[in-house]
Amino acid sequence: MANPNVARGLIPVRHRNGAPYNGAANIYYVPSSYGTALYQGDPVIIVTDASDANGVPTVQIASAAGGAYSIGSVIGVAPGGDPPLAVTRDLPRYHAASTAGYVLVADDPDLLFEIQEDSVGGVMTVGAVGRNADLVSGTGSTGTGYSGWMLDSSTLATTNSLQLRIVATVQRADNDPTTAYAKWLVSINLHSLRNLTGV
Repeated sequence: MANPNVARGLIPVRHRNGAPYNGAANIYYVPSSYGTALYQGDPVIIVTDASDANGVPTVQIASAAGGAYSIGSVIGVAPGGDPPLAVTRDLPRYHAASTAGYVLVADDPDLLFEIQEDSVGGVMTVGAVGRNADLVSGTGSTGTGYSGWMLDSSTLATTNSLQLRIVATVQRADNDPTTAYAKWLVSINLHSLRNLTGV
């Protein structure tokens, strides 16, 4: 069975202890000076010495590979450029570039995320479980609002400086880990909240 090639970045699924993900997130600021759009599933990182006037921390897109940390992934966008008091069905699908506003980030370091492998250099197969890999950047969709980031299959190794830990295959009828573009459950190895060095 062929897997659909539908990258969506890092989508939170459940907690490491088996508890379901309930949509919990924290609010982060994106200034108008930031010229990159943010999509649901994009990994982000806190920007050093930057926050809005109320002290809400600022984020921008994380870096792929190179031992780069992230705080979590974007799961939503605040309407009207104001900090959201409640999530509604009318939220924008993505945060436009060069626009001041707020995003919701799933930033619990114990979350597990679903992500698609890029299958560059070959299919990972079930032997990937327990190993590590990096992220590879991709372009988000303004139509769906989802990220284009994926798991970089060619980086699969035991190296502890890789960004993600492969926890399991996604157990779903439409996911075949023996073919390209398989979906995996991963945790963030290099999570900012587990890095004792401040930003």
